[in-house]
Amino acid sequence: MHLDVTLLAPRLYQMPELARAADQVGFDAFWVAETRHNPFLPLVLVAEHSRTLRLGTAVAIAFARSPMVVAQAAWDLQRYSQGRFLLGLGTQVRAHIERRFGMPWDPPVPKLREYILALREIWASWQERRPVRFRGQYYTFTLMTDFFDPGPIAHPRIPIYIAGVNRGLIRLAGQMADGFHIHPLHSIRYLREVLLPTLAEGLRDAGRKRGEVALAATVLVVTGQTERERTLMRALVRQQIAFYASTPSYRMVFDLHGWSAVAERLSRMASRGEWDEMPDLITDEMLHTFAVDAPWDDLPRALMERYFGLIDRLALYYRFRPEEVDAWVDLHKRWRTLLLTQYAKEA
Repeated sequence: MHLDVTLLAPRLYQMPELARAADQVGFDAFWVAETRHNPFLPLVLVAEHSRTLRLGTAVAIAFARSPMVVAQAAWDLQRYSQGRFLLGLGTQVRAHIERRFGMPWDPPVPKLREYILALREIWASWQERRPVRFRGQYYTFTLMTDFFDPGPIAHPRIPIYIAGVNRGLIRLAGQMADGFHIHPLHSIRYLREVLLPTLAEGLRDAGRKRGEVALAATVLVVTGQTERERTLMRALVRQQIAFYASTPSYRMVFDLHGWSAVAERLSRMASRGEWDEMPDLITDEMLHTFAVDAPWDDLPRALMERYFGLIDRLALYYRFRPEEVDAWVDLHKRWRTLLLTQYAKEA
């Protein structure tokens, strides 16, 4: 299992320090999400201030950008990082695509399938110095002159990870992606009963093997040195679970556990802007279903018991304020040390 770092809303001025720390501690990959800031820009600094750390988007919103725009950003990052870039793509939900990004909404599975094919064709045209030839239902690319062609690079094979919750995107990952980002709102039952069987269907469709698709999970965690710290973190995690469960596209995870009525109520509350009241609906059972709750010293064992053998890449879901950089670094140093100690015990 690879140990990664995920950052939700980084400020650019913080990235050199965070990248150096993650690289020195020995994490495998540094993922940046697209929330309040662009996910590609911080990765330039991660590439510059690290030597072995892989770097990726987790995720960039595909349908907010043309495949040509994403292809160019990925190509430049792959060249600059000397082959360490991982392209993570997500579809987002209809309301955000139409109302936040001002872009058209189409059925996400066939459109993302075509998006991936278009990316690979564009990259192939640059690497092979030939015309681009792609015609699809949603995208057409037939023009690439020498003036706009960035040319070949030393590491042209850019891994593509996609993200999702529902079966269509999971199956698509099995058919053609290099990796799959598991949504933070997940449970072990969801992984065993929905994700893994559906991924296997996609793998069979394409004649592929399980090892060809890496499963990456950013995990909701409640931990701390004291019970007071854990109590504060439980409140934050309840808030995050409530936010995610209010999104209809993610409801199937709640449905699986028989909590459909709660998810529907959360959606109504979100539409009324009742954000402060929503965490009250998240019970202790829900919290422990979707998050790992353990003191620091027990956290590695709890993570191993829950995820070992199920996923390939593990990162902590941890939100921090800009002034908490030192705390973030200390947390991740300690987490990785403890987890590696647990690995040694298991071996």
